[in-house]
Order: sequence, then structure tokens, then C-alpha cells
Amino acid sequence: MSSLINIIVATVVVSLFSLVGIYALSLKEKTLHSILLVLVAFSAGSILGAAYFDLLPEAMKLVEESVVFIYITIGFISFFFLERFIYWYHGHGHEADISVKIADRAATKGFAYLNLIGDGIHNFIDGAVIAASFLIGFSVGLATTVAVIFHELPQEMGDYGILVYGGFKRREALLLNFVVALTVILGGIFAVFFIETVETLSGLLIALSAGGFIYLAASELIPELHKEKNFKKSVVQFVIFILGIVLIWSLGIVFPE
Repeated sequence: MSSLINIIVATVVVSLFSLVGIYALSLKEKTLHSILLVLVAFSAGSILGAAYFDLLPEAMKLVEESVVFIYITIGFISFFFLERFIYWYHGHGHEADISVKIADRAATKGFAYLNLIGDGIHNFIDGAVIAASFLIGFSVGLATTVAVIFHELPQEMGDYGILVYGGFKRREALLLNFVVALTVILGGIFAVFFIETVETLSGLLIALSAGGFIYLAASELIPELHKEKNFKKSVVQFVIFILGIVLIWSLGIVFPE
């Protein structure tokens, strides 16, 4: 019962971050750009930390040694497939996503709907990953939730901007983004009942998630940091990246199993 409560609370908190769009569009573009670069750096560190300090060790405990790295690799490939072939219309909230430049407004609105579908798929998976993590242990679940939140922050800013640019009124865009964000909760609840029915699937999902988190950090977020050409800003990003890793590592110490 306590695990279910933790999962519901965590997924509800994650879904509430869809409301950051209000804050995002109240900022000047230069300020927003600076905030996004910080969030992307911290997101990359926290996701990588969650993969290496929490998900990978747990996967190696729960899955047979002979196949655990196969599942981790499948997770990496699966996230690549989702991003490249299913989710490729979906903006990730980095840099240009806030000010999408498409001449045809009708095409942009179609893009916005595709963005919502992609976001729903992604959020449902996030909810399942959070659920599996909490079923293993509180510290693992907490670390995974933090990693998901900091990945969602820049993404949700971009999602809201795309919807507004696509012709939706601000209230409509906010409501749609929030409704889609609720799929995190659905994914969490679905995973609870599905995994408890077949207990061995928790280890499998954690192994797949470990590979997926490594993909997100290494292939999606870190390349964004390479775009920064200013040396001082790059140093700041690197420090924030390390802080993200340290935060996840410290959660395992503060909340031991």
C-alpha cells in the first residue's frame, strides 16, 4: 500500500510540472534560453546518475547476469526507436522549440496534435518506470522521479510553446498539456497492477529503463550542451551537470534501502 501511495504522489507531482508553461511564456527569450540550458545540464546529470547509481545496480540484482546487459541494450535501442520513428515529431523543449518557425499555421496545428500524442506515449512510459522503481525501493523510486522531473521541465516548456504557436489559446494549451501529462499517473497505476501480477517484470522494466535513461542523457541531452560555444557558460553547465549526478548519488545515502 505504501508503494502505491508513493507512486501516485510521485506521478501526480510529475504531471503538475506541465503547468510550467505559464512561467515559461512570461519570461524574455534570452532569460528562458539561459534557464533551459541550466535545466538541460542538470537533467543530463540526474538522468545519468539515476541510470548508473540506481537502475543499473538494481537491474543486475533482479535480472539474471547472463541476460541483464541484453535487456539494458534493448532499452537503449527501444528509446532510440521511440525518439526516431514514433516520437520524432515531438519537441523536447530545447532552444528552438520555444519559438518554432513554421510558415503554415495549419501544418503547425497538425504538428501540435502529433506533439500531444508523442508526449502522451512518453509520459505513460515515464509513469511505468517510476512505478517499477518504487516497487523495488523508496530511494530508487525517488531518484527516478527526480530524474524524470528534471527531464520534463524543459520539455513541458517547449510543449506549451508549440501548442500556443499552433493556434491554441493559452488556456486551451495549458489544459491540453495538463491532460496529456496525466498519462504519467495512468502509466504508474497500470504498471503497479501489471508488475504485481507478474513480479519478475519489475526487474525487466528496470533494466530496460536503465538503457533508456543512458540513451536520453548521452544521445539527447548532452549533445544539446555541446551547442554552447561560450567557455564560461560551458563551465557552468559542466558544474551543474556534475551537481545533477551528485544529487542522485546522495539520495541513495540519505534514503538507504
